[in-house]
Parts: sequence; structure tokens; C-alpha cells
Amino acid sequence: MSQPVSHLTGRDPATGQVLRVDTDRGLITAVTAVTAVDADADRWIAPGLIDLQVNGYHGFDLNEPELRPQTVTGLVHALAAVGVTTVVPTLITAPEDQLLASLATIAAARRSSRHLAHAIPYVHVEGPFLSDQDGPRGAHDARYIRPPDPAEVGRWHRASGGLVGLVTVSPHWPGSDAFIRAVTGLGVRVAVGHTHATSDQVHQAVAAGATMSTHLGNGAHATLPRHPNYLWAQLADDSLHLGLIADGHHLPADTFKAMVRAAGPDRVHLVSDATELAGMPPGRYVTTVGDAVELSPDGRLGLVGSPYLAGAARGLDECVAIATALGSLTLAQALTLATRNPARLLGPTIPTRGSGPTRGSGPTRAVGPRRGVLAPGTAADLMTFDFAPGDQRLRVVTVLTAPST
Repeated sequence: MSQPVSHLTGRDPATGQVLRVDTDRGLITAVTAVTAVDADADRWIAPGLIDLQVNGYHGFDLNEPELRPQTVTGLVHALAAVGVTTVVPTLITAPEDQLLASLATIAAARRSSRHLAHAIPYVHVEGPFLSDQDGPRGAHDARYIRPPDPAEVGRWHRASGGLVGLVTVSPHWPGSDAFIRAVTGLGVRVAVGHTHATSDQVHQAVAAGATMSTHLGNGAHATLPRHPNYLWAQLADDSLHLGLIADGHHLPADTFKAMVRAAGPDRVHLVSDATELAGMPPGRYVTTVGDAVELSPDGRLGLVGSPYLAGAARGLDECVAIATALGSLTLAQALTLATRNPARLLGPTIPTRGSGPTRGSGPTRAVGPRRGVLAPGTAADLMTFDFAPGDQRLRVVTVLTAPST
């Protein structure tokens, strides 16, 4: 029986220095600069990737009508193989009974495995409290869009054993501010997304406790007023952490680059928003809702016979590579957007004693050991990979994951 890998060696993308990273019992114990001694030193080394928005991957669909535990398990293992060691399962708009059943299934799968318990810090529920307008609604089923209801979130929380950690909402709804205060009071983060809210409503949502934007620039009208509009408002509000899809299709290069520069490198994180067709061969498929879609060799997933996207079909390993070209970023900068930055959003917000819900990033309750950096005492979620400018993905070679202790 082979012994478990207890260290990895590779080049630091920021400095080019060869590092040896030692691990023990799921934690990094030492990070040491060394002289290159083997072929692994020619590869890059980095923390495992952290994806805060995953709907599916490689045929595993979290939004199938009757979610099965093996779907959750298969998804986590498939993503780990491409370097994604922290996964936030994302459920989209659906009838409440389906959401409750899916949440219970994810919670049960997580309880069954130390690996899954570590890999899944919480669940993101994207909807059903979204815009009902074409454009901002995106692919969410209009039949199930409904006003925000803190009582429903409470039922989600109970069904999942407190595993709901992020809810996306459009703050155009009456009562949105009260909803956000109630939800953040449960320790749940709130993101603004799929919205037609006014700029004032966006800023009011932030004042009530919203801390994130869901895939900014997507789930939006095709045509907007030059100014003001809800995109500018989210870019301008320093309390919002912005999720961006850098797959080369959801945001043009100029838009992606301008958003990263406007927000600054600390306020941006990459998400894949991947569907079950991500990681699959190019070709035509029929989705679980009956749509005919085509996955092109360049990773574009479109509705057959239309110019419209049908979701995202590239994993975070691809988005990091593509972001280097889209945003004129170094490899180290792009990795930061998929490791350190999303790691700061893993802990749920908690109320400050005597002062109501926390604003901004606020104090957090830790979810296991710290992640997203190479430092002693942090989670031993690591990968080595090959990458050269122009590559469309990180070619992951070795992955270590830290089970929950």
C-alpha cells in the first residue's frame, strides 16, 4: 500500500522560487525555499482553487429534479481532479420542495465523508428571489420566481442543518432591506444578482448587509441606461465583493479588464458558474429542462438555433488561465482571484453583538482551517500544474486535499 503524499514541490507563480510544502494531518506544516532537485520543480505550485458558484460539472448536475448523494460526491471528486478543492454547490430557482430536498441531500452527502465535509463549506442558493424580467432573470424559470421570504430561508436552514451560507437576491423587491437584515442575522451572506434594481436600491441592500455581487455583468439587461445603472452601482460600492465569470464568453476582454481595474484586485473573485456540461466533450446535448444546446470546442455553451448562451461550460481551472489574457494579469494575480480572495468569503457573516447584522465583510466564523494561501497552519489543499502563456487551462498534475479534522 502506497504512503500518502506528505509534501509537494513546485515553483511559486509570484516569484519563480522553488518551494517545498510539507503537510501533516491536513495542514501545511512548512513552506521552504529549496534548490531544484527533481522534475516536479519545473511545475507551478499553488493552493487549491476555491469556486463559490458551481451548478454542475462533467455530467453531474446539482439542479437535477431529484438530487442524489452520488451526484454530490461525483461532482466534488471530478472538480478535485482539476484542482478545485473547495466547492460551493449552487442551487438555482426551483419550487421550495425541490430546494428543501436538494439541500437535505447535500447535507447528508457532506456528513458521509470527511473529504466532502471539508470540500463543501456551505451551499449557495441563487434564487428564487430574483428579477422576473427577461434579461436579468437569465435562465431561471419564471414560474418559480418569488418575493424574498426570510421564513423560507429559515426552512432551508433547517433542512440543511445550517448549511446555507449564501443567498443571491434582487433588491428591487419591496421589503428587500428587511429580508437582508433577517438573513444576515442567521449568519448567511447575501449577494446582489439577477437584478433590475435601481442604484439606490443596490446601495440600500449593502447598507442592510449585502456583501457580494453574483457574476457581475451577467444576468442583466442587454441594453441599460448609460448612467446610472445597477452595474455601476455595484462596481462603485466598496463593500461588495464581485464574482466574475472569466470563461471568455460571459464577459468580453475589455469588460473584464475594466471591472477588475475599477474594483481593485482585492474586491474581485472568479467563479465558474459551471453547469453539468463543463468538462464534457464538444457536441450537442439535451439539458434536464429539455433545451437543445451545443458545446463548442472553445467552451461556449449555446442554445441551438439562437445567439444566446445556455450557461457556463468551463471549470475554474480554465477560467484562471483565460483570465490572464482577458485581464492582462500575471498567473499569480489570476490565481489570487481564485484562491486567496474567495477564501476570505468562506466564513458566514455573524451579527455584531448589540448592533444588528454586520456590514461589509464583517467578522466571520471560520469554516475549518484557513485556505487559499501557502502558509504553515493553513489547510493542505494544494496543487501542482503546468501552464504557459496562451494556455486555455491549468494542466493539473497533482492535487492534495485536506479532510476535515
